[in-house]
Amino acid sequence: MAQNGVRLGLAVAVALLGAVPASAQVLGSDAAACTAGQGPAILATVTGLKDRRGTLKLELYPATEEDFLAGDDDLAKAGKFFRRITVNPPAGGDATICIRAPRPGRYALFFGHDRDGKRKFNFWSDGAGFPSNHRIGRARPKLADALIDVGPGVTRTVIRAQYLRGLGGFGFMR
Repeated sequence: MAQNGVRLGLAVAVALLGAVPASAQVLGSDAAACTAGQGPAILATVTGLKDRRGTLKLELYPATEEDFLAGDDDLAKAGKFFRRITVNPPAGGDATICIRAPRPGRYALFFGHDRDGKRKFNFWSDGAGFPSNHRIGRARPKLADALIDVGPGVTRTVIRAQYLRGLGGFGFMR
């Protein structure tokens, strides 16, 4: 009898840990996948936004050098997976965004803050980030910094947004 109670307690604890906190509004057209705990999906909490202008986006790529940050039309023509979720920034606090994956596995995840609304990355004003949270600097982002292993449920990650910070290139806001 005591063993069954312990098992039940563990099951409840696991279920609660997988749930999204009630205070966090999950953004994006895939939000239901994360709030219901039905993956495979990624729940990304984006911190350090410079401001609330423009739009935020998460993009999920195949985990190869050739495909990472490739154009979505090029990926589609090649029959490769690509997914983008675009949302308005929340009025305050961190942005919590959900994006579905086609199946469990390794992917490359990119966060972008399109501050000027031109829907193309503007080095001078837009922000970016990756699951590794390594400083981008002045170099092209590395695939290794964007890799994320997605399980069958909801995989959580925290991404710190980075913006141009002078001659040193991209870095975190203070």
